[in-house]
Amino acid sequence: MTLIPVILSGGSGTRLWPLSREMFPKQLLPLVGKGTMLQETLARLNGVEDIGTPIVVSNENHRFLVAEQLRASGVTAQAILLEPMGRNTAPAVTVAAMAAISSAPSGDRSVSDPVLLVLPADHVISDVEAFQKAIAVGRAAAVAGKLVTFGVVPTKAETGYGYIRRVSGAGPAYAIEQFVEKPDLATAQKYVDSGEYFWNSGMFMFKASKVLEELRVLAPAIYEACTQAFTTARKDLDFTRLPEKEFGASPSDSFDYAVMEKTHNAVVVPLSAGWSDVGSWSALYEAVPSDKNDNVLLGDVLVESSSGCYLQSTSRLVAAVGLKDHVVVETKDAVLVAPKNRVQDVKQLVAQLNKQGRSETSLHREVFRPWGSYDSIDSGERFQVKRLSVKPGASMSLQLHHHRAEHWIVVAGTARITRGEETFLLEENQSTYIPLGTRHRIENPGKIPLHIIEVQSGTYLGEDDIVRFEDRYGRQGETK
Repeated sequence: MTLIPVILSGGSGTRLWPLSREMFPKQLLPLVGKGTMLQETLARLNGVEDIGTPIVVSNENHRFLVAEQLRASGVTAQAILLEPMGRNTAPAVTVAAMAAISSAPSGDRSVSDPVLLVLPADHVISDVEAFQKAIAVGRAAAVAGKLVTFGVVPTKAETGYGYIRRVSGAGPAYAIEQFVEKPDLATAQKYVDSGEYFWNSGMFMFKASKVLEELRVLAPAIYEACTQAFTTARKDLDFTRLPEKEFGASPSDSFDYAVMEKTHNAVVVPLSAGWSDVGSWSALYEAVPSDKNDNVLLGDVLVESSSGCYLQSTSRLVAAVGLKDHVVVETKDAVLVAPKNRVQDVKQLVAQLNKQGRSETSLHREVFRPWGSYDSIDSGERFQVKRLSVKPGASMSLQLHHHRAEHWIVVAGTARITRGEETFLLEENQSTYIPLGTRHRIENPGKIPLHIIEVQSGTYLGEDDIVRFEDRYGRQGETK
């Protein structure tokens, strides 16, 4: 029976701020391996027998980043389902199961009713062989009609995870006695000592028809809302857009709460494969190798008499003296400093920033677009300076601004410029001016990246001051 990976890539990962942000969350970052966490999730499935192309569920704001990372990995998705807003994992699993069945050929039941392997895109698994062996065990149980979850064999008493208690008896897949909320430390230690409890990984496996049958009975409001959303979804390039009204009508609930804690068909497969959900900076510290002083040093970092630290620089020198068990993370526009035992409180900092209406929770200084990226390198009253990077063959939308004019200077590559009714080329060290209210576009007709310095001037310089007339990426009418 064909196995279809369902990759859940809709989270925001605020506990890893300032690196992870709303518009560029942790699953799209290379936090542990050479690839991003999304790419590593896909890569660890290489070698699994009879596996089909994945279904990816993503926030619509991340769609171009997700598509580009799939392309870079050589993966063509069966579907990329775009959520207009987050509704937790139960609705995401529901629409993915509907997509799996609707796109499968009819006739052969082994193909038209595939087994789904649901994987969050932001987990770390260091032992791929053990992981794939657990998948094989779960697959057999799923084919037999069970709803499978993977329980991580705990390595210590951990208060940050939920737990699953198995029923006594022979494995390798165990019936589930109960799901337990995050315990206090003493209770967690009892769980670990008993050998009957596992960490709840949030990974699942089941036949598509079986999970929809369970959802219809156990979570009818989610099932009905997702049915309406999926049947009225529209195709947009390589994406399937779920409508905001219909999808938003679904209750927001986790798949654990909506189904797994209520069904009589759940089983747990033990997993001992170096798993982590990388839910904090301290968890990331434990997931990557450290040096002889137990420091993790990434980027341009210099230390003296420091130990047990996670220190990361992305754009400039970070120097630390006499630090012990601290986290320091530098980005172009923000620096985090915290003791490792307080990193769970980062979410409170993010809440403060959101309350103040600051952009550092949602955007990095460098912002990625389907055509390339821009980096806001300076700003002041009535002006802003950006560095634009346009990929070979890419094109910005034909657009205009009501409140700002723009000056462009080409520093590398060749640009094809549309300005009003004119179209012309700009070479290195040449420049042009776009008056306020003039339609314009930048294209890169060359084979190397195009780099432009853009100087904006005007009364309002926000990214929502844009009117798009033509756009090869389907963004007409959007203001971001």
